[in-house]
Amino acid sequence: MVKEELNWMAGGPQGSGVDSAANIFGRACGYGGLYVYGRREYHSNIKGLHSYFHLRVSTREVSANVNDVDLLAAFDAETVVRHINEVVSGGGIIVDKDQVNIKIFSIPTLPHEFKKEFRQFLEKKGWSDSLSDLLSEAERAGVHVFRIPYMDLLKEVAAELGIEQLSKVTRMINVLTLGISFGLLDYDAALVEKAIASIFAEKPKIVNMNILAFRKAYNYAKQTFGNSFEHKLEKTETTEKRIFLSGNQAVALGKVLGGCRIQTYYPITPAADESEYLEAHEIIQTKTDGGKGAVVVIQTEDEIAAVNMASGAALTGARAATSTSGPGFSLMVEGLAWAGNNEVPVVITYYQRGAPSTGLPTRHGQDDLRFAIHAGHGEFPRIVLASGDIRECFYDAAIAFNYAERYQLPVIHLIDKALGNSSQTYPIFDSNQFKIERGAILNETSLQGAEYKRFSFTENGVSPRVFLGTKNGVHWYTGDEHNEFGHISEESANRTMMVEKRMKKLETIEKEVPTEEKAKFFGDKNAKNMIVSWGTPKGAILEALDTLSKEGFSLGFLQIRMVHPLPKEYIAGTLKNAEKVIDVEMNYSGQLGGIITEKTGISMSFHILKYNGRPMTTTEVYTALKRIMLNQAPKRQVLTYGS
Repeated sequence: MVKEELNWMAGGPQGSGVDSAANIFGRACGYGGLYVYGRREYHSNIKGLHSYFHLRVSTREVSANVNDVDLLAAFDAETVVRHINEVVSGGGIIVDKDQVNIKIFSIPTLPHEFKKEFRQFLEKKGWSDSLSDLLSEAERAGVHVFRIPYMDLLKEVAAELGIEQLSKVTRMINVLTLGISFGLLDYDAALVEKAIASIFAEKPKIVNMNILAFRKAYNYAKQTFGNSFEHKLEKTETTEKRIFLSGNQAVALGKVLGGCRIQTYYPITPAADESEYLEAHEIIQTKTDGGKGAVVVIQTEDEIAAVNMASGAALTGARAATSTSGPGFSLMVEGLAWAGNNEVPVVITYYQRGAPSTGLPTRHGQDDLRFAIHAGHGEFPRIVLASGDIRECFYDAAIAFNYAERYQLPVIHLIDKALGNSSQTYPIFDSNQFKIERGAILNETSLQGAEYKRFSFTENGVSPRVFLGTKNGVHWYTGDEHNEFGHISEESANRTMMVEKRMKKLETIEKEVPTEEKAKFFGDKNAKNMIVSWGTPKGAILEALDTLSKEGFSLGFLQIRMVHPLPKEYIAGTLKNAEKVIDVEMNYSGQLGGIITEKTGISMSFHILKYNGRPMTTTEVYTALKRIMLNQAPKRQVLTYGS
């Protein structure tokens, strides 16, 4: 049975090659003309605890995961225990035959909380704690269980490679699961081998070893199971050029497009992946003259140094950015306020994760909206731009520099772990959509014979600036309040005028930035049921909206992209006739909903919220919205799917 969609999940201990397997799987599907959406979940320890990757493959573009799994490729027993209830009837589980008799509660990496919950589940069902019995119950429910002799296959691989120590090839279990998976799905093996060669392109010996392991497992699956698995995966013909990339990579590429030349960072999950990707591609081909340029990536001693170094670079005329997550942004706040006071065009890419404090270092969160808007002592303007998908991550990373330089203020590009660590197939992004706009800049010639005032009072709050070192453009920067030249001033009249000058920029932004850059609307504009949201829930909302519309329900979806300054007049006009306003967010308090109420007076009728560290799926958003449509929902629904 060839389906339009397939949900594949690989899971195993952290460091066992789950990510590599998923990237090979996704790339192989992409080579076959299929669209892929992949979500990476990993534990915050370096090695050993559970990690998994959920890939959704389709003949059409998909933008979120669903709850179901059609084929589970388990590297270990824990993966089966954690995810067996997600596998649908007719789906399959690939498991090591040597682990099927293990006792569930003897698995050392299962945490106490999970064991307690799972024990209650088994007692309720009247089942034993044997993995074999659990798999038998799954088979009775219509799930195929494929018990694979991983060790026997590895021994054959080692023998053909002339490797005596089996331990040197055990890591290739991840590639064996790929071979079994694609063999069961009857997918074109050549495309998988092409993906393996691409992933390990810099290591030809590793490529050959992994292709051998893949072929061994692929042939084993074909010979042993034939066509017993009803799910099949077929390539489709396309001439469209596509790219398969993560959110981290999209941001990095967008920064290059936007003219970024200095990136500072201190390592922190999940932000560091972006800087490391830039480090690996620092030399870039310039578009105008065919020459070469570079992005200088600097790892600093801490986040305070990172933001201040980026500000210093921005003052010299370089387009400069820093990238961090919640704890790191907390440390940057003093430097952020300095940049606000001195009208520095610096970009901060802010990856939200589970909070507060260290919180959930490698898990998803969307809790930092109010913090990003208000961080820093005192009042100063900033733009907070929230991307909702990986495509937006790319373009927003570029346009953030335009905003920063046009309005001479910090721009916070607010994304999150789910966007950063998800991967998706897209048609190649159109770089011609973007043009660099540097704002009001004076040069040496224009300054001849003139008295330069860096912070001159203007109608729109933006003062023409010069880069540090420009002849005739002497000026001063200080952490104190200052006059038009930049000299320290504590005079009351000057203070009043300077505060108003800076804050006037927010009015200018509201007037000048097009509405379509601040918000997007989807669905029925006359609908009485309106969804409001921001950031990563976008994909799940759009897919749920599409299904509900086909079922005859009328809804609209307002995605807020510029969350500060908030486009309050447009929001009020869009929501004014709604009978139900449904706030969908991944935090406890419904932060955007509260801000909309503060700015417009429009209250939220319903909240759909999630804060367990895992992103929303299409399945659970659809279910929650439908309950509201059928008048069966409480005012506040809390979603909990995800392990």
